[in-house]
Amino acid sequence: MKTQRLEAFSDGVLAIILTIMVLELKIPHGDTWADIKPLVPVLLSYILSFVYIGIYWNNHHHMLHVTTRTTGGMLWANLHLLFWLSLIPFTTGWMGENHFAAIPTAAYGVVMLGAAIAYWVLQRTIIRSQGSNSALAKLIGRDLKGKISPVLYILAIGGAFIHPAIAGFLYVVVAAIWLLPDRRIELHLAEIEHAEA
Repeated sequence: MKTQRLEAFSDGVLAIILTIMVLELKIPHGDTWADIKPLVPVLLSYILSFVYIGIYWNNHHHMLHVTTRTTGGMLWANLHLLFWLSLIPFTTGWMGENHFAAIPTAAYGVVMLGAAIAYWVLQRTIIRSQGSNSALAKLIGRDLKGKISPVLYILAIGGAFIHPAIAGFLYVVVAAIWLLPDRRIELHLAEIEHAEA
């Protein structure tokens, strides 16, 4: 089975997640900067979550482009990932509406940790199906980002109860780590396209 249906379904779910998040943004009832000030935590949590969804969409897209076929295990692993990602609008809204209070901020970290683990499970499921010599296995290498991120999420969850700013800082650090592009898969795909041309 090819990966197109899996990718199309995932793209649709991620688009719905982004739509839900933006629909949760409330329009201020005034026309001054002071009217926006109470919404700043909501906007900040939205921006952070938008970036995270974008990172997952981008990496998922690249991962599936070096995947030759899908299996039942991959379908379930992908649904597991989408489950955690579908919780992002809830924790985003909860965290923003409560001005980054400890419990909502920690809950955001639990969801991000769940998504990171689910992404790793999907990645490992693909590699197990396609073999340790598959393109994906070779291209992700030691996967340092994938190993550091869960540790930072765990620190952020605990840090939220010391001061939510610690958790917020760590969430931004993880996003920044993943925003730095890993061009190995793009370069591999470009080589394949060039060889086919």
